[in-house]
Amino acid sequence: MSSPNKTTYEAATPAIATKPRDQRGVALAIAAAVVILDRITKRMVVQQLPNGQAHTVIPNIFRITDVHNTGAAFSMFAESASPTTVRNILIAFSIIAAVVLIGMLWRAGRVLTLSSVALALILGGAVGNLYDRVRYSYVVDFLEVHIGSYHWPDFNVADSCIVIGACLLLIEIFRPQPTDA
Repeated sequence: MSSPNKTTYEAATPAIATKPRDQRGVALAIAAAVVILDRITKRMVVQQLPNGQAHTVIPNIFRITDVHNTGAAFSMFAESASPTTVRNILIAFSIIAAVVLIGMLWRAGRVLTLSSVALALILGGAVGNLYDRVRYSYVVDFLEVHIGSYHWPDFNVADSCIVIGACLLLIEIFRPQPTDA
């Protein structure tokens, strides 16, 4: 049996529901960090290596290069007959993607989850490459990887974050969800 004082005190004290802190600022900070890291690395490469030059880091495996990609991912459409049209379409697509990602982050970013981190990485990567397209009419790619006889197309930090974000979303999609039982 409980004492009357305790019961009276508990009845008089309302339960304080702690609302989780909104984490959208953290997600946007992750996106901003990706953009900043992307800009810093691209600037270093452009300052240190003339366009088309390379610095071997691990022979036959990894080089730092300076490649100006006027196309989309993996240099698709780089040899287009209308590079201005391709550039404008890629800029428009990037702007639409960034707006959609910001909207998704705004809705899902109240709590920091694997999905919100993934969206932040993709947003940062999209904005990093968008900056290059608008400012220079090309994207600076500088990471070149060879595995055996296979050569991966040159890429950058923004591209890496987009891929990592997409992989995190796939993990989230295919991860078993808890069941209410």
